[in-house]
Amino acid sequence: MAERAPQAEALAVSWMEWVRPVATRVYARRRRIATVTVAVLACLLFVHVMLGANGMVVYKQKRMEYEALQKQIAQEQKENDLYTQRIQGLKSNEKAIEKEAREQLHYARPGEYVYVPPAPAAVAPPANHSAKR
Repeated sequence: MAERAPQAEALAVSWMEWVRPVATRVYARRRRIATVTVAVLACLLFVHVMLGANGMVVYKQKRMEYEALQKQIAQEQKENDLYTQRIQGLKSNEKAIEKEAREQLHYARPGEYVYVPPAPAAVAPPANHSAKR
């Protein structure tokens, strides 16, 4: 092992001669390297915030979906209120009950006649196939 010591020292010296100028250049440019590194990290963070799994693009899509659902909920609530008013009217108002009975069940008072229009006739296809040519 002692006979290899001079070779190891020579290798270490040659390595130091190569590393020292590189280290000096890196040290001289440390501010520029740090600035570039911070800029690259900021760009990567910006891309992640904008396009990531919970980024701004996804946030805007979710926001639009939320607003559409809120509009749908409001519409369904209005419809529900309308049906609730109609049910309350049918429970308490005699005229509303009579109107529904006359329209849907075709009820009539004594001496009245109910007119029911005939169903529209279906259009028959042509007898021969000359119209298809």
